[in-house]
Amino acid sequence: MSSLKLQSNHAKGIGCILLAAFGFALMTFFVRMSGDVPTMQKAFFRNAFAAVIAFISLQRSEEKFKIRKGNGRYIFLRCLFGTTGLMCNFYAIDNLPLADANMLNKLSPFFAILASIPILKEKPSKVDVMTTVIAFMGVILIARPTGDMSVLPALAGIWGGAGAGIAYTYIRFLGGRGERTPVIVLCFSLFSCLLTAPFMIFNYSPMEWWQLGCLMIAGIFAAVAQFAITSAYKFAPAREISVFDYTQVIFAAMLGIVFLGEIPNALSIAGYVIVIGMAVFRWYWNLKHVEA
Repeated sequence: MSSLKLQSNHAKGIGCILLAAFGFALMTFFVRMSGDVPTMQKAFFRNAFAAVIAFISLQRSEEKFKIRKGNGRYIFLRCLFGTTGLMCNFYAIDNLPLADANMLNKLSPFFAILASIPILKEKPSKVDVMTTVIAFMGVILIARPTGDMSVLPALAGIWGGAGAGIAYTYIRFLGGRGERTPVIVLCFSLFSCLLTAPFMIFNYSPMEWWQLGCLMIAGIFAAVAQFAITSAYKFAPAREISVFDYTQVIFAAMLGIVFLGEIPNALSIAGYVIVIGMAVFRWYWNLKHVEA
């Protein structure tokens, strides 16, 4: 029975992280479609709409907004790493070729596995490391980085991946301490809004109705993705499911093909095969080796 429960939680974790990857891909797509809007303004609206959705979800719950005793500092750390990672990722997107910025952001699974060692006391296996490394190689084939990266934007992109990976680890830690998903999402969204609001106020750019609409839709998908990824790392360890985060690259490519006419070349297709192959292999290996 214990083995069946672990397998069930593992399957739920995979399902949630796939939903999150799809949500984040749609968020990125609509942020891009919003056009020439300042970075911090995009970040503010991305989190503001997510905060509204999380607030409504909490209002419908019995406990409303209540942080479990002793979880405050860990929620703060999740918010701090997640927000700084988000801001740096947006900065990298605005100042690097898109392929380079995306590749650096996909360092997050590496950092999630590394962070899980001191925070969660989880030791990654050789298979954990192997599948993540090979999947990242697939991402490199898809992104095809140009190598033309200035130091500051590149460092920002690296921290974008690191911040996200560490934040995901704290999400799982909080899940183990019984913290609810809407509470974590609302705290993160409000914290991000507070940090980006001053930048947006002093550098506000008037928007057309369609730009605001795109950012609103991006915020909705961001909220869906936040709920999903928060649940994912509560169901299963980062070392077991973080490789599935790479499917965001696949979803983004599909959106590019259908709506932007971006046809992938042979290297990109090879990368898709590697990423999907590693995800399937990792899922199969866990089913066979899950502890009773």
